[in-house]
Amino acid sequence: MNFGEAIEALKLGKKVARKGWNGKGMWLILVPGSIDVNFGDGSVYYKAGLSQGTINPHIDMKTATGEMQPGWLASQTDMLAEDWVEVVP
Repeated sequence: MNFGEAIEALKLGKKVARKGWNGKGMWLILVPGSIDVNFGDGSVYYKAGLSQGTINPHIDMKTATGEMQPGWLASQTDMLAEDWVEVVP
């Protein structure tokens, strides 16, 4: 797949990855976001002066070390790559 097709797959709720990524088990998901979230007293949002708000949709990555990285950003190489694949569970 190309990058546009990978984005469309994400929008359909699928996990995607690049064959060319070095790390094993890495993949991306689209997190749909949340509207009218109540930020609790202990949250960083609340401490910043927000009691309620919206969390916008974003792409998260499962890293090679098993953590989830919010807000993944594509590199120029990622955007031009033709080696995107759907990750099947």
